[in-house]
Amino acid sequence: MIFRLASVLLVCGLAACAPSTSNTSVERQALGVQGTVYRGTIIAMRPVAVAGSRSGVGVATGAASGGLIGSTIGGDWRARTVGGVVGALAGGVIGGAVEESATRADAMEFVIRPDSGGERVVTQTNELGLQIGDRVMVTETDRARLSREVPGTAPAPR
Repeated sequence: MIFRLASVLLVCGLAACAPSTSNTSVERQALGVQGTVYRGTIIAMRPVAVAGSRSGVGVATGAASGGLIGSTIGGDWRARTVGGVVGALAGGVIGGAVEESATRADAMEFVIRPDSGGERVVTQTNELGLQIGDRVMVTETDRARLSREVPGTAPAPR
């Protein structure tokens, strides 16, 4: 029973480590935030690796699960105590490594030439399959986001 409980805690805790947003979603606190928009063309792009994070959730979940599992090993209270401590240490190390691995990702660095001139860089995931030469709309609110330019949305020339 304790092993099952510890396993469920480990899975739930590590699921919380996974990134919660993508390029096409926003955090709740971003709702209603005013930002700016400009249009441009992708002139270059390159793949980049996003380093994994260690927020402490993986370590804490792993340590709790390892401690619970370890404390079931052994016959007397001393053996169970040692098992719990060793299990908590091992679980913390493993949980931290799993969190870092689960939050590691691949992204793209896009170089944009805005219609107004200059160059800007935006790093994000490429769920939209953007390519060099694509026309994009850059939205800058809580963070910068690229999306395909929707035909007919550009301001009329004066």
